Amino acid sequence: MIIVLIGVLGLIFGSFVNALVWRLHEQAKLAGKKGKQADKKRQALSIARGRSMCPNCQHILSTKDLVPVISWLWLRGRCRYCAARIPDSPLVELTTGVLFAVSYALWPHSYHGLGLFQLVLWLGMLVLFVALAVYDMRWFLLPDRLVLPLGLLAGLQAIVAALWTQDWRQLYMTLLSAGIIFGLFWLLYQLSKGAWIGGGDVKLAAPLGLIVAGPAYAFLMIFLASLLGTIASVPLLARGKQGFGKHIPFGPYLLAATVIVVLCGGQLAAWYQQLLLR
Repeated sequence: MIIVLIGVLGLIFGSFVNALVWRLHEQAKLAGKKGKQADKKRQALSIARGRSMCPNCQHILSTKDLVPVISWLWLRGRCRYCAARIPDSPLVELTTGVLFAVSYALWPHSYHGLGLFQLVLWLGMLVLFVALAVYDMRWFLLPDRLVLPLGLLAGLQAIVAALWTQDWRQLYMTLLSAGIIFGLFWLLYQLSKGAWIGGGDVKLAAPLGLIVAGPAYAFLMIFLASLLGTIASVPLLARGKQGFGKHIPFGPYLLAATVIVVLCGGQLAAWYQQLLLR
């Protein structure tokens, strides 16, 4: 029952992610523009105060238009008021809901005390994960306005865990993990002048290193991200949809790999050790 409720909570936050990503992109397009019309549009696009609206006709949406997944299916992906196709995808809502439910089911820590605090923070970070992945897939960009809050949550988790357990060695390993990934990505970015990896990936590396909280898990995350990226890219290359010289967003694979490491890293490490012993 708890898993179902958390999954529903994830659907609601997934709907928020759709709105968040669109608003951030529209706000970015207004950067540098002045005048009453631009200010009025900024106010309408405010994440905290702006009301949900159709991205085409800007009609304010009612509650019945905002039910996750169901409203999209009922309206067949179109606006109730202008009949234009809605760019939001119910897959974002479904993905967030599944991630919430799976995270609770596979949570490797306790469900009380520090473990519960970490779980709540993790769910908040998942919302940012999905938003970053969607933004990167749509516009090949990982905006600072999403990366910075993720870094703050990851840093908060590391500090609270260290204070709670008085395990300062683990804090050192967490910081080392962030430093390793950031340093490696920064080096790749500098050597390739941005051809191998994007600047947004470099910025994202540090928070993800804090989240996986260990050098071994950091390298496992990089390996899994590369593997997922390769698996996803091969069919596109085979069908000619993605040339070898074209940019492929790496952020979603880094984020997916981080989810796997956080929820299943211990089991993967144990399996690998048993494989070596054989």
